[in-house]
Amino acid sequence: MLSATVFNDDGSNTPVDDPSAISDHLEAGVGVLWVDAIDPSEDELLKIQDEFSLHPLAMEDLRHPGQRPKIERYDSHAFLVAYASDGNPRHLSELNIFIADGWLISVRRTYKGDECVDMLDVAKRFERTREGHNTVGFLLYTILDAVVDTYFDALDNTEDELETIESRIFETIGRTEQVLQQDLLTLRRELLMFRRRVVPLRDVLQVILRQEVHPLGDDAQRYFQDVLDHILRVTDTLETQRELLGNAVDAHLAVVNNHMNDIMKKMTSWGAILFGAALVTGIYGMNFEYMPELRWHYGYFIALSWMLLLTVVLYTWFKKKGWL
Repeated sequence: MLSATVFNDDGSNTPVDDPSAISDHLEAGVGVLWVDAIDPSEDELLKIQDEFSLHPLAMEDLRHPGQRPKIERYDSHAFLVAYASDGNPRHLSELNIFIADGWLISVRRTYKGDECVDMLDVAKRFERTREGHNTVGFLLYTILDAVVDTYFDALDNTEDELETIESRIFETIGRTEQVLQQDLLTLRRELLMFRRRVVPLRDVLQVILRQEVHPLGDDAQRYFQDVLDHILRVTDTLETQRELLGNAVDAHLAVVNNHMNDIMKKMTSWGAILFGAALVTGIYGMNFEYMPELRWHYGYFIALSWMLLLTVVLYTWFKKKGWL
């Protein structure tokens, strides 16, 4: 789906219903032209490429989703890649943005039909705040700020999930042990993937703040600094959660090892208890003809008494030491 809007300098908007009329507004060079595409078809991509003379390398990246967040500069425009979340670190949609003097193109790849970022809200916010800043730079800031805000929701959900897992670590070890370990490893993998999609955006913003992207003027620089501060907060939170997750994995392994040690102590204690009875039985089970006490009238009962006494004494001793 392809839509276009011209944000005029007088505060009004001009929707462009006919994609073929985009070139007319582009030639007029009045206001800011924003073209937004959601999961565009190949025909729509070719239309955009022809209308705006987009670089073939950028179009190649656009046709192959999964690019690393980055910004690339060409002669007439720049190409930016970012990712947005729907509040779940597993669900990330790719956002490709072309930037030039007087126009901006956003191409979104939805995650299973979820846009992750509502561009209608972004457009309304830009309309409310663009007074004195009706520029491509300020529009780009509005989009990136909305994208970064989605990261905080994802981190909040991750923190809740991490707290739930931490509380489960010290529960009774049983059949859920394998499930817990799988959840820990899954969450670690998700955080790693989320970090790969988020942290490189910090470098993108630093390039913008160094004013290396010529289509962006000076008016929005302080706003991009605010977005960079948010990214740094996200990065710090990510590193903290990764450290907490690593501690959770270590704690889980320690709990499992302690539980295994308890089992080994119990098995060793019962083995020692049974060893006393087995010793008496083994001695009097030897087939020597001349052995003392073999002809005692009460020898059988005395042997049983010794075995019972050894068992009771050893059980009481191990119980007192906390091994049973």
